[in-house]
This record gives sequence, structure tokens and C-alpha cells, in this order.
Amino acid sequence: MLKKILIASVFTLASAAMAQAGCGLSGGDVRILGNEFPAIQTVAGGALACADDNVKVTANLTTEHRDLQVAALTANPAEYTVAIVANSSIVPLMNDGLIRPLNELVEKYGQGLKKNQLITIDGNIMAIAFMANAQHLFYRKDILEQAGLDVPTTYEEVVAAAAKIKDMGLMDYPLAGTFQSGWNLGEEFVNMYMGTGANMFKPGTAEVAINNENGVKALNMLKEISSYMNPDFLTYDSNAAAAEWEAGNVAMMNMWGSRAGPISDDEGSTPEIVAATAFAAAPTLGDGGIPATTLWWDGFTIAANISDEDAEASFRAMMNGVAPSVINEETKGQAVWLIDGYEPAPTAEGVFATANAGAKPYPMLPFGGLLHTAAGAELTDFLQGKESAEQALADIEAAYTTAAKEAGFIN
Repeated sequence: MLKKILIASVFTLASAAMAQAGCGLSGGDVRILGNEFPAIQTVAGGALACADDNVKVTANLTTEHRDLQVAALTANPAEYTVAIVANSSIVPLMNDGLIRPLNELVEKYGQGLKKNQLITIDGNIMAIAFMANAQHLFYRKDILEQAGLDVPTTYEEVVAAAAKIKDMGLMDYPLAGTFQSGWNLGEEFVNMYMGTGANMFKPGTAEVAINNENGVKALNMLKEISSYMNPDFLTYDSNAAAAEWEAGNVAMMNMWGSRAGPISDDEGSTPEIVAATAFAAAPTLGDGGIPATTLWWDGFTIAANISDEDAEASFRAMMNGVAPSVINEETKGQAVWLIDGYEPAPTAEGVFATANAGAKPYPMLPFGGLLHTAAGAELTDFLQGKESAEQALADIEAAYTTAAKEAGFIN
């Protein structure tokens, strides 16, 4: 049973010395599975640099990694030796015993790792975190100025600002978001519900507790936001929303901090849009005071169903991927790195502001992913105006409860 994850300290970027781990591997096979965005590409690139005549290193970076990881690591031997994970995607791997404790490998090859990088569960180091992340407000300074608006701090202010921008004819669809049906939409629900300050589960149980006034409040705000988005908003993942931003079609969006660097570079947009792009803390829901988002970390794990030789080679290769040398002028803005030597770039402002405003970590519970999945699947009809908020919440509750019973979390 997953009990407690030491995550809060991940967002304290304390300085500590970390010796770069050279490769020098004599054997082993390294096969990496992970998400696809610039910071992950940088880390994987550092690991791939360890390939030589003795060691083969390959990487499959894909937005479909969550759908692949459990089956791939269940195989014996596992299809991948490394799974790059985040708060939520480590949970099913932990539940099924598909990743191994890293205590011995850290002792041998990771002495320089900082304490806030060691994701420790019941005394076992199960992952090495290399970056922090959160969805937060991206906004266009020039558009807000033209509309005579201050930077919104609540979602109610976001909606009011979007209405004014649209009424003035500045933009047809001033908002964007990662509302793609499935995981992305489920994350939007979790973010907004967290902004209410309420628990999603009855304390001490796996019984869901979202079918209430807080759930209605969260859903109604999601629907208000979506009314100022492109009509195809249910197809928008991070890549699509970022593309809309770079095209100059959007004035505000709650987007992953890891996208701030790529959106602010000199590729895919115009100098005017880049210069007008700014970042702030995630908005709150009403006057609750809690940013309606969640804090995340990304890190790497080592598969259980592989040889010790492959495990050691994989750990050492990944240590090369998270060595201080991977941070340079090109990569420093890709993430809020937890790697020694990182000096926060301006693009990290939104993540720090969100954390400092009291945003909560993504709820890491063994059954949390089941609720996330249920929300991502059941909210489309509500957002399309086909059912009420109350019915959508009842549908989520029913889908979750069925899945939780099948998984043995509820009798």
C-alpha cells in the first residue's frame, strides 16, 4: 500500500554539491520510456550519450507513455529498464510492484543527489526527481493592457477578462487549456476541485467525495472557461494549446510550467508574442486562496523485472542524464530543475509563484488515478451541454466506484 510520499521538499530548491556521474559502463542494456517534451528530451539525451560498444541505450519518448508503462514493465524481462514518471504515473507501477527500490544504487552512484530529489516511500527510494512542475497562468501583457485589465488572480477574474477581450474584438477565443478528453481533462478537474480546498475522498477511505457543492462549483467553472475557448477545446493537449499560443490566438491559459521555456524561445512564434508573454501563479477558485492547480515532480524509476546488470547500467546512464552538465543556456529555461547548479530562469516564475501561494501536491493515492480516469472520461457530455453538473458528478462517482471495487480498494 502506498502510504506517504515525501514530495513537499521537492519544491525547495536547496543548494548542494552533486558530482557528475560519468558513464564508463562495462555492460548492460538501457531502454527508456518517458513523456515527450523538451526537458525530458534533455535528460534522455544525457543518458543516450552513455551508449558505446559495451552498452546499448535507446529511448521511446511519447505522449502515450502512461498507456504503455504498466504492460511494458509487467513483461519479464521488462520491455523498458527505465520509466520516467511523475506524481501520478508512478502510482500504478508502485501498486503492481513493477519498479525496484534504488537505495543501494543511490548509495553506490548517487551520493551527490540532493535530499529533495529522493522520492522516498516507506523508507525505500523509488524515484529520482529531476524537475518540479505545475500548471499556472500564462498571459499576454499587451492584450491585457489593451483591454485595461490587471493580471487575474482568480478564475472569476479570468472569465471576466476573457469576456471583455472578446467583446472588444481583440480575440475570438481568448482562453485555451489542456482539455483533451481523457487524462488531460481529468487533470483539469483535479486542479479545479483542489482549488475548493475540499478532500476528494472520505478521510481514511477510498470512497469518493466529489458529488457535492464543491464538485458542482468546480465543474461550472470549467464550463465557463471552456465557453471562451476554441470550439475544438476537447481535442487540445499541451502541444495543441502551446501551438495556439505561439500563433497569437490566445490571451490566457493555465499551462504546464515546463512549456514556458519552449514558448518563450525564438522558434514557432513571433518576437512580439514572445516579448508579451508573461507568467503568474495559477488562479484561485473564488476567494478560497488556494491556487486551483497541483504541484508535480518528474523523475526516473528503474524496472523490477530486469537483470541487476541492466538496472545498474540504467541508473548510471540516467545519472548522466541528470548531471549538472545538462543545464546550459539552451536548456536552463526548459524546467524548474532540481539539479545542482540550476539558477531559476524567468520562465520558472509561474511555478515558484504557484508553489509559494500554497498550491497542493497532486494527491498521490493508490486509487487516485481511478478517479482521474473517471473524470477524464465522463466530463465530455457536461462540457458539451448534454447533461447537468450533478449528473456528470454522479457519472464520475459511479465509474470510479466500479473501478475501485474491481481493484479491491472498496468492498
